[in-house]
Amino acid sequence: MTDEKINYSDIPPLTEEFFEKATLRIPPTQAQSLIQLDLDVMAWFQSQGAEYKTLINLVLRRYIESSGDRCAS
Repeated sequence: MTDEKINYSDIPPLTEEFFEKATLRIPPTQAQSLIQLDLDVMAWFQSQGAEYKTLINLVLRRYIESSGDRCAS
């Protein structure tokens, strides 16, 4: 079936009101990889090797542990 033959008449239009009320939902598996880093910070970690994501996690974990805040689990 081609796009032209698809009947969209039973689907309501997406209005501005729809988008104002819409909520972005990110699956937990994808949310694990969402973090905003400066480009130079990311480049430095990537230059440390293929396991740079594991290294980022380790650095963040050590920071949490050194801060004395054990409630972050």
